[in-house]
Amino acid sequence: MSRHAAAQRIDAAFDPACRECPRLADFLDGVRASHPDYHAAPVAPFGERDAPLLVVGLAPGMHGANASGRPFTGDHAGILLYETLYKTGFSNQSSGDRADDGLRLLGCRITNAVKCLPPANKPTTAEINTCNHYLVADLAQLPRPAVVVALGRIAHTATLKALGLRPGGYAFAHCATHELDNDLTMIDSYHCSRYNTQTKRLTPAMFEQVFRAAADRLGRA
Repeated sequence: MSRHAAAQRIDAAFDPACRECPRLADFLDGVRASHPDYHAAPVAPFGERDAPLLVVGLAPGMHGANASGRPFTGDHAGILLYETLYKTGFSNQSSGDRADDGLRLLGCRITNAVKCLPPANKPTTAEINTCNHYLVADLAQLPRPAVVVALGRIAHTATLKALGLRPGGYAFAHCATHELDNDLTMIDSYHCSRYNTQTKRLTPAMFEQVFRAAADRLGRA
């Protein structure tokens, strides 16, 4: 195995056959039956295991990560994310359309608060909490100093829970910066969803500002 392949391999802590959430497991069974060519299973984190930047999203999209098996790959949200990571020096190319497209993350890793596709893109609170132990493992791998970019309020709250921190002391707001424990910084962003980008709640400039701030924190600006 090459050094790059080893750095980007699936974590031992990740269970690709996880069925801890009955509703999600049953839903994926149905998706797999109707789309036999889809990944339709828990989606592993993507990127270097020792990366100092961790991007936390919500959950796989039906025709994106759920189909491709790689976070933010093949859906609308991934267009802006991968363009922005490339602009800010965290990837080797500006697009990520397929799991075999040659995309490499540089000093960056992407995961989701919920690793399985939820119906209507809406996981329940119980499902978010059940999946949180995987996010605990994602965060435990971070070197120090490190930055977490939380894409949306659910990712923000799930990250705090995984760190054992109370959300009351860390209000979510776009580009808000939170100093957490042990030389760890969290920067919030509106999620790069189709709705947010089409309504201009999140513009490319706003999104780039978040990752420029992360790069600056890591001495990569």
